[in-house]
Amino acid sequence: MMEAIFGGHSFIVLNVEKKQVAIDPWLDNPLCPAELKNIKPNLIVVTHGHLDHAGNVVSIANQANCPVVCIVELAHLLKKAGLHPDLAVEANKGGVIKLEGFEICLTHALHSSSFLLNGEMHYAGEACGVVIRYQDIAIYHAGDTALFADMDWVSYRWTPRVAFLPIGDVYTMGPEDAAEAAQIIQANITVPIHYKTFSVLTGTAEEFVNICKRDEVNSKIEVLEPGQALPIN
Repeated sequence: MMEAIFGGHSFIVLNVEKKQVAIDPWLDNPLCPAELKNIKPNLIVVTHGHLDHAGNVVSIANQANCPVVCIVELAHLLKKAGLHPDLAVEANKGGVIKLEGFEICLTHALHSSSFLLNGEMHYAGEACGVVIRYQDIAIYHAGDTALFADMDWVSYRWTPRVAFLPIGDVYTMGPEDAAEAAQIIQANITVPIHYKTFSVLTGTAEEFVNICKRDEVNSKIEVLEPGQALPIN
């Protein structure tokens, strides 16, 4: 059985068989629970270079001595920022990387990506979502994205048990489009992320749940509080 813990914002921790994967582990987010501040994962996956996703990756990875999977341009920037070169695992969309018993596949996302290095903004490759599969359980983390029709490929190719979708609006899709995304993907469970962290993120979980009910979305909606665990069977 896999367990997913919501770390606030877009930070997700996956626990399975004494292995731990951290997705977009931004520990400085104001919703991050204290018990996740000192994680030492076996693997880190980063969807894109923005501070609220990649800002703590170098320090976490170096301390835990764990590999970091991300798109190739961001991998180079993380190394320049101090990530040990042996820990950077370059990837691109559509390829499958096998590490620690997991299969990791970067997927498409509609968003920008940059990384702040020495006070300057650098292009960090394309923004991504990610599918992570362990044995027969796959999860989909959409990263920061707008709604796009090709999300049905994630459903067709990977059949994810759980989809983590941004709903905050302004920088990503909001509740209305996220509900449409949930309907396209049709994961067993859909969890809203990337909301409530800052006042500028206007999308709410309540609105997302209500729209999903209105539109009879074929996925169970689970709203997690920071630190709350979701069992995935």
